[in-house]
Parts: sequence; C-alpha cells; structure tokens
Amino acid sequence: MSKSESERPEPQAQPLSPALSPSDGAGEGSAAEGKTSFWRRRPVIVVGTVVLFALLFWGLRYLAEGLTHEATDDAFLDANVISIAPKVPGQVKQVHVKSNQAVKAGDLLVEIDPRDLAVQLEQKRAGLNAARANLDLLKASFELRRTQIGTAEATTKQSAAEVAAAEANAEKARADLKRAAELIQNHTISPQEFDTAKMAATATEANVKAARERTSSDQSKVTEAKAQLETTRKALDWGEAQAHQAESDVQAAELNLSYARVTAPGDGYVTKKAVENGDYILVGQKLMALVPSDLYVTANFKESQLEHIRPGQPVKITVDSVVGRVFRGHVDSIMAGSGARFSLLPPENAVGNYVKVVQRIPVKILFDEPVEAGHVLGPGMSAVPLVKVKGYEISETVSIMTAAVGALVIGVLWWRVAGKRDA
Repeated sequence: MSKSESERPEPQAQPLSPALSPSDGAGEGSAAEGKTSFWRRRPVIVVGTVVLFALLFWGLRYLAEGLTHEATDDAFLDANVISIAPKVPGQVKQVHVKSNQAVKAGDLLVEIDPRDLAVQLEQKRAGLNAARANLDLLKASFELRRTQIGTAEATTKQSAAEVAAAEANAEKARADLKRAAELIQNHTISPQEFDTAKMAATATEANVKAARERTSSDQSKVTEAKAQLETTRKALDWGEAQAHQAESDVQAAELNLSYARVTAPGDGYVTKKAVENGDYILVGQKLMALVPSDLYVTANFKESQLEHIRPGQPVKITVDSVVGRVFRGHVDSIMAGSGARFSLLPPENAVGNYVKVVQRIPVKILFDEPVEAGHVLGPGMSAVPLVKVKGYEISETVSIMTAAVGALVIGVLWWRVAGKRDA
C-alpha cells in the first residue's frame, strides 16, 4: 500500500435517509427481476405458433406440389388466329365492324362494291345462253345427220334390189338371145326378131351395170353421211364442253359476287383491323385478324421437366390478368423439338465454344371448359400451368394436420422453455 493511499481518509458511513428505507430498495430489485422477456410472453408464443403453423402449411404444400407437379412461368395464352383477306379485288363499300368487337360466325365484316362483279356475272350468263343455243343447233344437226344416214341406207337397199331385178332381166334376156340364136340357125325366126333379142340382152346388161353403179354411189353416200355424223358428234361434244365451261364461268362469277360480302368464318374478336371505307383492296390483302374464343396455353417447359409429362395429364392454370381464379385443363401434345430449333435463325451448335443451355420445349395445354374470365382474354397473355405428373397426391388435409402437429409441438416446447426461465 502506498503512502498516498494510507493517508487517504476512510469514508464515513452516512445515515440512512428517511425517504429511502431498506424495504424500498428490496422492492425495486424484485420488480427488475420480475420483468418478462418479449419472446417469453404467452401472447407472443400463441401468435408465433399460429404463424409457424401457416409457414409449415405453406412449405408442406409447396413441397408436395414440387414432388407431384411440374410448373413453369414461361407460358402464354394462344389461339388459332384467323387472318381475314378478300377473295376478289375492289373498292370497299362499307366496313361493318370495329376493332376489338366480338362477332359471331356469318356476321358481315366488310362489303366490297359489287357493281363490277355483277356486270361480269351478266356477261357470263350471256355467254352461257349463247353456248346453250349453239349446243341446241348442234344437237339438231346431229339428228339430221342420223336421219340422212337412214335415208341413204334405205336408198342403198333399194338400189341393191334394183340390181337384183336388173340381173334377173339380164339373165332372161341372155336366155332369150341364146334361144333366138338357135332358132335363127334353123331359119325359124326372122333376122329382125334375132336382132330384137340381141338388143334386149344388151340393154339388160347395161341396166345391170347402171344399177350396180347406182348402188355403189348410194353406198358412198351412206359412208359420207356416217362421216358427217361423226364430225357432227365431235362438234356436239365440243358444244357440250363449251356449255359446261360457260356454266362454270357463271358459277365462278356468282361466287365472286358473293365474295363481295366478307363474313366471319367463326366466333371471335376483331383485332388488327387495317381497312376503312373507300379503300381499294387486292386479293389476299390482310384486312384484319379474328381471335377465336377457344384459347389454349403454350407452356415452354425445360427439357429436364418433360420426363414425366404425358398427354392427358390434368393441369391447373392461373392467368396473370385473372387474379384468384384457377382454370382446369389437360396436356394435349408435346412439340417434337425445341422452340429454338424451329426459329428463324436456329442455333448452330457445331462450334468450338459451345455452352450447354437448357432448352425449352413447347407443350400445348387445352382448357377443359370455355374460358370465362369476365373480360377479354387473348393470345400472348401470361399464364402459369401446374401439371400433375404423379399418380398420387398429398391431400391438403394431410398438410394441415402435419403443419398443426409440428407447430403445436414447437409451441409446447417454446411454452415450457419460457416457463422454466420464468421460474
């Protein structure tokens, strides 16, 4: 002990103040020791147990869905969009729809000025009438040729009969001449009678020759008539073809006139309207698009997720624009290839600096029921499909019971620990 310390006077005991007694000091210490920690308070333990139950339930449901389902947020609503284009050119007389308007199948969309098409139809009908008149004329000529053949054949038969008669007369005349020659040798008849028999034989021979030539001529007429009939038949076939072509032209003109009224091929919503009254439009020019109401989902799953995805599996679908609504659907088909492979510029992987990237495979998902969201849904809207890929499913009741038991056990342990520390 140093000298300064030995010389320092010792403190003297102060008398107790009347305002602070020993009993008062003991009360403050007991109050400080009785103050409970926030995490050992019973209301906090109860609320914490409830919160823990909610977290456990949410985690178990997430884990259950991860074991039995496959999901992706790279999914969009899609539809078979129909492009509306005219089949005939012309000036637009009137547009009967507006953008985003709902239409039914058969509703009039655009009307083209039909006057030019009506004139063309009248021209085709006039051509049809001329072709039919020409066909009737050819039919009459064909019947005439057939009649001429019949007449020629009858004349030929008559000529053949005349030949037979002439040959008979010639045979008789030759026999008479032979007898006359025998008689004149016996001086039974006069030379004049012999000359008469000879002249008769010569005349009958000439008649036979003339009849045969006439028969040959008639046969040539029959052959000529048949050739003319064949020519007329070919002309008739040509006339029938012309009439048929004229009928087809009339039908085409009628169709073109009907095409002046552009109608909706199905139910849907008018989008991308690019036509107004007075526009001159061409064949195949895109006027508008029609989005049908039968939507589906194109979900781009990772290739590692496709191991258990099969067509027909049930799907839960949520759409970002429809909050709190879950739609039911099923897997329709899986694309045979990645989306990148069928892009405009597919990747070339045969290079030295190749980096493996997980590919996305489009999966088509159909809705089980028509989508009724209370507002318009269209292609391109974001969706989240949840595909059930396992045959079993962990029910919500099991998740609730498991979460309740776990939260209750932890809560009881928490309660007991807090109680022991208070003791």
